[in-house]
Amino acid sequence: MALVRFKISLLSLPETTTVREVYERWSAKHFEGKKDGTIKKYSAAFNLLLPIWEKPFANVYLDEWQSIADNSEKNAPTLKDYKILVGQLYKFAIMHDVKPEQNKSKYIDLSNFGNPNSRKRTRFTSEEIDILWTLKDSDIYFTVILMLIYTGVRISELLDLKKENISLTEHWFDVTASKTTAGVRKVPIADKIYPLFEYWNNLNDCEYLLSSPDRVGFKYRNYYDSYWTPLMNSAQMNHTPHDTRHTCISLLTEAGVDERLIQQIVGHKGANVTRSVYTHVDIANLLEAINKI
Repeated sequence: MALVRFKISLLSLPETTTVREVYERWSAKHFEGKKDGTIKKYSAAFNLLLPIWEKPFANVYLDEWQSIADNSEKNAPTLKDYKILVGQLYKFAIMHDVKPEQNKSKYIDLSNFGNPNSRKRTRFTSEEIDILWTLKDSDIYFTVILMLIYTGVRISELLDLKKENISLTEHWFDVTASKTTAGVRKVPIADKIYPLFEYWNNLNDCEYLLSSPDRVGFKYRNYYDSYWTPLMNSAQMNHTPHDTRHTCISLLTEAGVDERLIQQIVGHKGANVTRSVYTHVDIANLLEAINKI
């Protein structure tokens, strides 16, 4: 009996085991004898998890799995691979006592991704942007939409932004975790939305820039269901959060901003401009670019 208990303990992993560690242990066994194509699919799906690689697997909420899918910009086949991978990781985590027996992967909703029209990117028109500026004083959460449009960040990047990573005096903030390496970057704060950043930064003592009336940060699903959707309905608009990013890129392009600067601002993975040190010249160039829209 003691021998049996000893064998079971060898199978157990600590509850602090991270998402990356679960994947590495699972893949070490699962990839044996698998074709290169299968391995590449799982590897691509795992790369979507970059923002939570170092988070304890047991502490990942369904909202986070869903947010990664919603903001991935990937097609239906890739997201199906993603959901399958998360399911496999849950099975492994449950088997090794990292996670209680509750596989949440089955609740990841991919229903919209099978319809090409549902993922079509539609930019905000200039008239709609004007309306948002008019509405911002009626509900402070309209300002969040404007902040997204004039920064080009992913919704997850803004919701996860902590005040400690913002330099109001120098008009930039740091994205410290992103789904791509190029996504880790400094983002300029345009003059026209500087007062909005200043307002949120001084609003309360929440560690996150954006917060609910209860002074706590947002989970994506809570923000989308309780704020984004009602605001869109109120303004009689039909947009997804990612449309703000598409709008920013379109506005920068129309303003004649160099493509390399656009990629650097929005953190496109093809930019090849990721750097650990930014000079004042770099920031000045980015600010000049974003202030053109």
